[in-house]
Amino acid sequence: MRRPGRPMGAFLLVGPSGVGKTETVLQISELLYGGRHYLTTINMSEFQEKHTVSRLIGSPPGYVGYGEGGVLTEAIRQKPYSVVLLDEVEKAHPDVLNLFYQAFDKGELADGEGRIIDCKNVVFFLTSNLGYQTIVDHAEQPELLGELLYPELAAFFKPALLARMEVVPYLPLGKDTLQTIIHGKLKRLDNLLRQRFNAEVVIEPEVIEEILLRATRAENGARMLESIIDGALLPPVSLLLFAKNGGRYGRLAISASPRREMRLPHRVEEAL
Repeated sequence: MRRPGRPMGAFLLVGPSGVGKTETVLQISELLYGGRHYLTTINMSEFQEKHTVSRLIGSPPGYVGYGEGGVLTEAIRQKPYSVVLLDEVEKAHPDVLNLFYQAFDKGELADGEGRIIDCKNVVFFLTSNLGYQTIVDHAEQPELLGELLYPELAAFFKPALLARMEVVPYLPLGKDTLQTIIHGKLKRLDNLLRQRFNAEVVIEPEVIEEILLRATRAENGARMLESIIDGALLPPVSLLLFAKNGGRYGRLAISASPRREMRLPHRVEEAL
């Protein structure tokens, strides 16, 4: 349900990095419209100056760029049924953000040429790290987060704009969730090696535990898992595969270095 004249939704996703804010938007675009082709992502760190608002809606008559359209208004005009992601919104100039009041309140935007762009079938998502420390500190009391976050959010967003967004706090990922993500990423690695090299990978449980230990800082979230796996696990695997130079790969056994050392790399050996 939504109020007449409003967009399908305007959601402010706040929380630490690597907890799934952007991934949520990607999955929703798949669910609603069947593909990421219907997702427009705008990096709001590129709009730190007041005058950059013209890049979103297009330049008015007589100014450089007139007739080219804006990245936001053109995307919505061409894909009126779509998802718009405004990433790292806290880095944008406040005057740039004021533009979205019209979209969130009336479901429409005026572009630089004066045309009215219909936004009523668009879902807007804004992601931000605003209030992340409050969320981390009160992760055990999620029912209080709405009240606790409001002062920090109101210090950045104008009250009228904030009132037209649904605030969705993202908690730090728990150990069970991180383990599930690790298993999923390692499974994809195993599938990739099977397809490309016909190699079976045997990963010892200690490897998963060591990856988890390296990624348990709350502010890192799942994003750290990617860098650990890509930076410490893939290189020794790749070296062994290249050393075979097209030979039979068989099974690869991957084990962790001693826990007390808290180090990666891992030992990668060909299993018999």
